[in-house]
Amino acid sequence: MDKVFSADGTAIAYEQQGSGPVVVLVGGAFMARGDSAALAALLAEHCTVITYDRRGRGDSGDGAAYEVQREVEDLDALIGRAGGEAMLFGMSSGAVLALEAVARGSAVSRLALYEPPFITDDSRPPLPADYVAHLTELVERGAYGDAAAYFMTAAVGMPAEVVAGMRQAPFWAGMEAGAGTLAYDGQVMGDTMSGRPLPADRWKSVTVPVLVGSGDAGAPHMLAGARELAALGGNFALHVFPGEEHTIAPELLAPVLSGFFTTGERA
Repeated sequence: MDKVFSADGTAIAYEQQGSGPVVVLVGGAFMARGDSAALAALLAEHCTVITYDRRGRGDSGDGAAYEVQREVEDLDALIGRAGGEAMLFGMSSGAVLALEAVARGSAVSRLALYEPPFITDDSRPPLPADYVAHLTELVERGAYGDAAAYFMTAAVGMPAEVVAGMRQAPFWAGMEAGAGTLAYDGQVMGDTMSGRPLPADRWKSVTVPVLVGSGDAGAPHMLAGARELAALGGNFALHVFPGEEHTIAPELLAPVLSGFFTTGERA
């Protein structure tokens, strides 16, 4: 593990392995760098792979006040440490952070995403209008278990009774430990989980090749959102993984990503 300092002085912990073109893996809600270890090991056969703890997680620090721009600057610091240009792979809400970084000018040559959790239709309820504010309030008063449960019901869409059972499981302590940054992911998503179509101009500055991945066996809104994103421009391409859901095996994902990152293949 090493650390790099972001523009606001926050220390960002990362690990690097492999050789070749640089790829930074951007995790979604609850994810720390270790959660991408298996995928990173497979990609490292073809690329230099950087995994990192997003701010407020794992061994990384955090700032006094959160803004999405601070996380973009975290990525910029990692890219700078890696030589000044990189490719990105973002998972779930991390996919939207990666997309936002490119839109804001980060030095990225290719961008791959898997299931950005957009809600752009009526296949499931949208997020409540006060979703981020409520998460923030729960975290500020130390109700991390309630924050994790609220995320699982309001954002993921799990039934409340199922989440109640999860709270009795041994793994729940880990979810509580990771709940402090859930509102950050909510801010990254913005209004893209509102049930309305994606804003056509939000990412118009993204001109690099973009691979948008999704499974076809999970929640319908995931594939619908991926399709809508991929339709935004000629530099976006959709790759559907048959039979896959939001959690996908690294062994299935890695070959597609490796082909895209090394040769530009998007089929």
